[in-house]
Amino acid sequence: MKKFFRFEELRTNYRTEFMAGLTTFLAMAYILFVNPSTLALVGIEELPDGVTRMDQDAVFAATAIAAAVGSLFMGIIAKYPIALAPGMGLNAFFAYTVVLGYGVPWETALAGVLASGLIFIVLTLTGLREKIINAIPANLKLAVGAGIGFFIAFIGFQNSGIIVGNEATLLALGDLTSPTVLLAVFGIVVSVILMAIGIRGGIFYGMIITAIAGMVVGLIAPPTGIDGIVGHVPSLAPTFGQAFAHFGDIFTLQMLVVILTFLFVDFFDTAGTLVAVANQAGLMKDNKLPRAGKALFADSAATVVGATVGTSTTTSYVESTAGVGAGGRSGFTAVVTALFFLLALFFSPLLSVVTSEVTAPALIIVGVLMSSALKDIEWDQFEIAVPAFLIVIAMPLTYSIATGIAIGFIFYPITMLLKGRAKEIHPVMYFLFIIFILYFIFLS
Repeated sequence: MKKFFRFEELRTNYRTEFMAGLTTFLAMAYILFVNPSTLALVGIEELPDGVTRMDQDAVFAATAIAAAVGSLFMGIIAKYPIALAPGMGLNAFFAYTVVLGYGVPWETALAGVLASGLIFIVLTLTGLREKIINAIPANLKLAVGAGIGFFIAFIGFQNSGIIVGNEATLLALGDLTSPTVLLAVFGIVVSVILMAIGIRGGIFYGMIITAIAGMVVGLIAPPTGIDGIVGHVPSLAPTFGQAFAHFGDIFTLQMLVVILTFLFVDFFDTAGTLVAVANQAGLMKDNKLPRAGKALFADSAATVVGATVGTSTTTSYVESTAGVGAGGRSGFTAVVTALFFLLALFFSPLLSVVTSEVTAPALIIVGVLMSSALKDIEWDQFEIAVPAFLIVIAMPLTYSIATGIAIGFIFYPITMLLKGRAKEIHPVMYFLFIIFILYFIFLS
C-alpha cells in the first residue's frame, strides 16, 4: 500500500494521511445535509405542476455514496489527495433553475446530469476538453464562479427568511424579530467567527452549533434516543436508476442548454480545484498537472455514478486544501475521506434537525468564498466588464445560473466586436452565442 501511494517519494505516512483525510471530510461534511435540503427544495412550499419533490433520505444516501465513490476514484486512479462530492452551485442550478424555474421533473434533470457526465468522459478521453476550456475567456469563467456564489448566498438569505418578497420593491429585509430568522442570523455569526479564526471545517461546525442552539431554545425538535442519531442506511429506491429511465426526455433545446450548463460549470470548477489543490501540495511539475487525464476521468465518472444513484453533478472539492494543509499528499488521503462518507450513511436521522435556518449560513459562507473570483476579472476593460457584470448580476436576479451565463455569453462577442477585438473571439463563442439566442427564443 505504501508503495502504491508513493509514501516514501511524497514523504508522508499513514498517520498523516489519515488525519488529512479526516480534516478534508470535516471541511466538506456540510454537503451531506445541504445537498438533500437543496435538491428536495426544503423551504419551497409550492412546486410547478407535474413536478414532485425528491426524497430527502434517498438524496442523503446518494450524496454520501457519490462522495465516497468519487473520492475513491480520485485517490486510487489519479492518486491525488482530492475529495469529491455533489457540487455546490450545480445542486442549486439543478433544484432552483431546472426543477423549480423550468418545471422540469427531477428525474429528467438527473438524466441531464448523466448525459453531462458521459459527455465529460468522452471529452476527457479524446483530449477535446482542454480545447473547449481554452475557447472560453478566463474573465467569463471567473464571472460564472462569482455569480454562482451570489446566487447560492441569495438562496441562503431567502430560505432563512432574512430576505423576503415585497410587492413594492420586489425584495426587502425579513422580520428580524422572528425566532427562526434570529436562529439563522446566529448561525451566520457563529460560522463567520469560526471561519475568520481559521477553524478547519468551520462551516460544518457552524451548522452543528446552530442546530444545537435551535434545539436548546425549542425551535428544532431534538432527536430522541440513539435511533434519532444513528439509523439504518436510507433506501436509494426513490432515486436509483431514474436518470436512465428518463434519458429519452433530454432531447429538447431546453435540456440541451441545461446539459451544456452542467458541463460548463463542472469543467471549470474541476480544473480550478485540481490546480489549486495540486499547487498547495507541491504536486505541479513544470506548471503542468501530472495524471491530469486520470483526475478528470475520475471526476467525470463520479458524476455518472452520482446521477445513477440520485444526485446532482459530483465534482472535486476545493475544501481538499484543508487536508493538504494538514499534510495530505497522496491518494490515500482521498481514500480515508471516502471511508468517512460511507460511515456517514448511518447518520441520516440527523437530517430532521438540519432545517433551512441551519443550512442557510453554510450557503451564505460558500457564496462568500466563491465570490472571491471577482478580484481577478479585468474590470478596467469595458468590453470585458459588461458581459462579466451581467453574468454575475443576472444569476441571482433571474434566479437562474443558466440565464446568467446566457446573457453574458451573448454580450461578450458583441462588445468585443464593437471594440475591434474580433480576432480574440474563439469560434466556439460564436456557436454559444447562437445557442443562447435560440435558448431565449425557445423560452419565450
